Amino acid sequence: MKLADILLGVCRISDSAVEKMLSIADEVSFRRGSVIIDSQTVDRNVYFVKRGLVRAYVDAAGREVTFWFGEEGAVVVSMESYVNGLPGYETVEAIEDTELYRIRKSGLESLYGEDIEIANWGRKFAEKDILRAEKCLIPHLYTTATERYADFVSRHGTLLNRLPLEYVASYLGITPVSLSRIRGRLVSRR
Repeated sequence: MKLADILLGVCRISDSAVEKMLSIADEVSFRRGSVIIDSQTVDRNVYFVKRGLVRAYVDAAGREVTFWFGEEGAVVVSMESYVNGLPGYETVEAIEDTELYRIRKSGLESLYGEDIEIANWGRKFAEKDILRAEKCLIPHLYTTATERYADFVSRHGTLLNRLPLEYVASYLGITPVSLSRIRGRLVSRR
């Protein structure tokens, strides 16, 4: 996926604003299983998935709890690191060989100061990231595992063939055995 298309997916900006943002971006690659953002370090970059698949997880008492997946076009950032300059709580890992565009905070901050259109892009980016987090977190508080799985399939069904089921189970807050039971019940209803 082209970086210009990803940037314009956040909000419409002029060609000149896109060109300024492209000028401060570079590309990085990660092999499957590589850590992109480590929870123990500060990473003040914003990444955009060009090709591949990533997941974000936290270590909860020695157990990895997946809370987000990002495919082509997704924005990858540790907000704690980016905003506060502190190690984030999440680790982001490449599930597949992954190519990312990277923009460093220093370059983006410089553009925010000189171009109001890019500053507004940054605001829209932050707003969309908050909404994404809400859509992920809030339903976990009041829906059943079966409802969460059905929602996952409706929103991210194409990822099922690309993801290990243990990651999907972790994302849903259930065990792989429970996920198998849910999938079996749903298939038998058809």
